[in-house]
Amino acid sequence: MEPQWNLNFYRQSAIFMFVASSYTWLLPVTSPQRIPIDPQAAPEYAHSIRLDGDIILGGLFPVHSRGDRGTPCGELKKEKGIHRLEAMMFAIDLINKDPELLPNITLGARILDTCSRDTYALEQSLTFVQALIERDGSDVRCANGDPPIFTKPDKIVGVIGAAASSVSIMVANILRLFKIPQISYASTAPELSDNSRYDFFSRVVPPDSYQAQAMMDIVTAMGWNYVSTLASEGNYGESGVEAFIQISRETGGVCIAQSLKIPREPRSGEFDKIIRRLLETSNARAVIMFANEDDIRRVLAAAKRNNQTGHFLWVGSDSWGSKISPVIGQERVAEGAITILPKRASVEAFDRYFRSRSLSNNRRNVWFAEFWEENFNCKLGMHGKRAGNLKKCTGLEKVGRDSSYEQEGKVQFVMDAVYAMAHALHRMHRELCYGYPGLCPRMASIDGKELLSHIRAVNFNGSAGTPVVFNENGDAPGRYDIFQYQITNRSTTEYRVIGSWTNKLNLKNMRWKSGDPSLPPSVCSVPCRTGERKKVVKGVPCCWHCERCEGYHYQASEFTCELCPYEMRPDANRTGCVPILIIKLEWHSPWAVVPVFISMLGIVATSFVIVTFVRYNDTPIVRASGREMSYVLLTGIFLCYAITFLMIATPDVGVCSFRRIFLGLGMCFSYAALLTKTNRIHRIFEQGKKAVTAPRFISPASQLVITFSLISIQLLGVFVWFVADPPHTVVDYGEQRTQDPMAARGVLKCDISDLSLICSLGYSILLMVTCTVYAIKTRGVPETFNEAKPIGFTMYTTCIIWLAFIPIFFGTSQSAERVGVACLTVCDVPPLLT
Repeated sequence: MEPQWNLNFYRQSAIFMFVASSYTWLLPVTSPQRIPIDPQAAPEYAHSIRLDGDIILGGLFPVHSRGDRGTPCGELKKEKGIHRLEAMMFAIDLINKDPELLPNITLGARILDTCSRDTYALEQSLTFVQALIERDGSDVRCANGDPPIFTKPDKIVGVIGAAASSVSIMVANILRLFKIPQISYASTAPELSDNSRYDFFSRVVPPDSYQAQAMMDIVTAMGWNYVSTLASEGNYGESGVEAFIQISRETGGVCIAQSLKIPREPRSGEFDKIIRRLLETSNARAVIMFANEDDIRRVLAAAKRNNQTGHFLWVGSDSWGSKISPVIGQERVAEGAITILPKRASVEAFDRYFRSRSLSNNRRNVWFAEFWEENFNCKLGMHGKRAGNLKKCTGLEKVGRDSSYEQEGKVQFVMDAVYAMAHALHRMHRELCYGYPGLCPRMASIDGKELLSHIRAVNFNGSAGTPVVFNENGDAPGRYDIFQYQITNRSTTEYRVIGSWTNKLNLKNMRWKSGDPSLPPSVCSVPCRTGERKKVVKGVPCCWHCERCEGYHYQASEFTCELCPYEMRPDANRTGCVPILIIKLEWHSPWAVVPVFISMLGIVATSFVIVTFVRYNDTPIVRASGREMSYVLLTGIFLCYAITFLMIATPDVGVCSFRRIFLGLGMCFSYAALLTKTNRIHRIFEQGKKAVTAPRFISPASQLVITFSLISIQLLGVFVWFVADPPHTVVDYGEQRTQDPMAARGVLKCDISDLSLICSLGYSILLMVTCTVYAIKTRGVPETFNEAKPIGFTMYTTCIIWLAFIPIFFGTSQSAERVGVACLTVCDVPPLLT
């Protein structure tokens, strides 16, 4: 805690720094000649209201607007000024009449005009601390040599006000030095929630941090993500916009296109310039406004001058609320504006009280005569303040009968602030003066810090029936009504309640231009279509370009495209992946029909030959042709034709197994038989050149043993293949993976690799090559051995076919056509063998 002398030093410095020579109460004389003050010439309370009482409360109200050209005060504010200060006096009257609240204690008041200017309000508020400043008059004497007599000022225990946040901030800095609690009825700047800087400040209205959150919820509910902000220069406007921007950063999803400020003293054309700047980001149609009503009116007028009626979507803070003055004459520009106000209700008792006020029964209000002239557009005699040839006031006029009347929106909060102070004093009285009628000695000098603790602890139902409570920072809870300025079909205008906000938003009955129920947009970029990702503009997360997910990519999220798994492709909307269609070689395909037809012809022809051989089995011609080897050869030819059906059949484990077995077996039968025959012929003639004895193993039985021995090697290789790699099916997605994913297909096939296929056919090729070698060696045998030359011709032709088959088969893509080429090639060989 700082020493007492230091605190007093600060207090004294604060006073003399601002108004060292502004007030007569600081000096006992009015001139160097030390002439005493004439109380008739300078009435002490000519510019303030004073109500006597045991406990005096201070009041700060914007009775007049800000003056122009150096004058501190301007025109009278009928509603914001007179209504509010009358509400304070009305609340004090009710409290003084209440036997339950502060019994035997009378509240008084000292009410000052802030003239809507923070510096002027600061000077005025120094009146509240007069009694707390010790004045030393030992070295001062009056003109006659007598010591000065100081008028004892009223000791202010608490202050009600101020209205503008900038005024409250300025005043709070002085009042905290003297530990005078302050309760505001209208100041909503978030800065005032800082309990370390404004520890003696409380308010019955919620801070703009709640209001900013409510406005953010409105923007989010509208689907707007690109907005501009507009603030009047000063604590209220700047702190409100700052709170809104901070919430937008924390929550994300809403970007600020521009954040503009209206100067305190705008130059000519300033508002047109603001409209043009807002139009630079024309997509940001929503404008969040924390501005005073004069600035709001001039902004709307500038929008109208620039032919922007219907373009902007206004979202106004409680400074706009449901006021008529900003929208008069520019209703079309303001149509659809959404505004916010702390939840409130009209106080009927105040309406009856204010309508009953007259010049005769309201002399305590020093500004009421000026209000009377303004309200009834008349002049009170030659000393009236209004200029011009106006009718003379009769004094018999009646508020609400001879003039329009509507209760100002903050009347409820003014009364709640006064009652909060009264309840705190009541709690303090019960604690310090329990059972003592009136003020006890312990409350003769009220401790502001102790009173503050009682203020923060109050909990009662206010004038509108809503609870009045304060949190640890002196803030009231956030409760707002949401209004929309609507023009009905009959061209009548009104602010209509469209919802409320109490920690969460509830909206209904919205209406836009010409009754259009659809929500107008305020977005930087339109939503991307399905299958497109957002490519965000650097530094502006609400602006993006849309890029199509190409190829086999799908839209995985708002911002990313991802590759589908290999066996899948994007769906039609590219929002997910679907399995690629699986195909196989169909029986009706031309690639199947032609081989099947040829195979059927070959099978019929081969069967016919076999039947013929069986029928004429014992005839000399059959026996001479090598009956046993012919049957083996015909079996191989039959198997070569039959394998075509296995190649076209739907692949499964059984089909794949038979394919492995019979793919090379038919050719192995044929070439083994031919090899055995050509080898037998070659050995016979080679042996005849050396001796007359016949070579061994030329009998039919020996020939069959040799042939089946060669065939058994093929079967052994297939068995090893089965063990090393059991047959199974596989879907090949690479064969028909086209650039257009919609045309992509997976081919169902047996899992036979190129290497396995080469190994399976390689043995048959070896037999074929060996047989060709023997066919060449036996090309010169006598014509009586007529088998040699046809076998040689067959082998030469077969080699040519195989030389063509191998590059075609392994050079084409892995497709159904490849199977057809293979089938055709295999089917072309057996007929040549015959």
